[in-house]
Amino acid sequence: MKRYKNVILALFLILSIPSFAQVEQDGPYIWRSGKQIINRYILNDVLHTDSLKEDASVTVRFASHTDWNFDFKLHKKIVVPPVSYDGVDKMLVLSDIEGEFEAFRALMIGNGVMDQKYNWIFGKGQLVICGDLFDRGKEVMPYLWLLYKLEEDAAKKGGFVHVVLGNHDIMNMAGDLRYHSPKYASSALLMGLEYAKLIDADTEIGKWLRSKNAIEKIGDRIFMHAGISPKINATDFSLQTINDKCRSYYGIATKSLPAEGHLLMGSSGPFWYRGYFGKDRTNPATVDSTLAKFACKQIVVGHTITKDNIAGYYNGKVVGVDVNEHRGDRKALLFIGNKTFVVDDKGIQKQLEIKDTPAEIN
Repeated sequence: MKRYKNVILALFLILSIPSFAQVEQDGPYIWRSGKQIINRYILNDVLHTDSLKEDASVTVRFASHTDWNFDFKLHKKIVVPPVSYDGVDKMLVLSDIEGEFEAFRALMIGNGVMDQKYNWIFGKGQLVICGDLFDRGKEVMPYLWLLYKLEEDAAKKGGFVHVVLGNHDIMNMAGDLRYHSPKYASSALLMGLEYAKLIDADTEIGKWLRSKNAIEKIGDRIFMHAGISPKINATDFSLQTINDKCRSYYGIATKSLPAEGHLLMGSSGPFWYRGYFGKDRTNPATVDSTLAKFACKQIVVGHTITKDNIAGYYNGKVVGVDVNEHRGDRKALLFIGNKTFVVDDKGIQKQLEIKDTPAEIN
């Protein structure tokens, strides 16, 4: 009888801990070891493990929205993308989705980037994600795999998907999970692993994440998550150097970073800097210095939500694209030729507004 009481007590304690959330679905998480490919995913609180062939299709499953399910194939090779690209006539830009799959799906369909079957229909257009793939939302992995899939599909049709990383992405790779939905702790528990191991360098998605840049230049614009601080302006770092150095620090905890790592990965770096917004925003000379340093005309960033976003600041030299997707604010930035629009998930276009000064940070 005592043994049964102990079992009941243990179950009660587990069920009473808030972090043990139900997991409707999560994954897939994929590991490669030589020719062996292991796929693990959770559906309705049950862990499934499959062995895959190299050319097999992988399915992303949703428990409550089976019509959202989609398949993808593993990339034959994951390579580090270029830093600079020629300008294009059509480009959709957004940031800070943070696992809000429904919002991202609606924006892609509503603006003709993909159809309801997840096929790329944007032609030679380009999609730019200015960071923050992780945290808060409950469908981080489906969002990552959809970007992974669209990346391959776009390339086959003359388009391109750019994914640059944000502060939440480098936090997750370094094991800093303070903004996670409780679901992810439960997922890791079901798999018997620390969450960071699910996106480690030996996983397919972990390797893909670690290939990504911090900043990219497309035509005469640069795109990043947060911004360029005076401290970065003062260095002799090129875009290529910044990306190479940042990539070398992915997965390293903040306390273990050297001085250069703190500069690039901390509050003055392109993942965290907030100097373009709020009462203490930087002066226009900082923005002009960045434009001159990288030979561009405009800086596009996410990271900081203001009441005005999406909008242009500093006479349009800086554009902030972060909106609160968690509260249903679904917007993106659309460049068509020499025109710039703000679009919603229905594809409705409004001319980008240029603000004299940014509104208060939300």
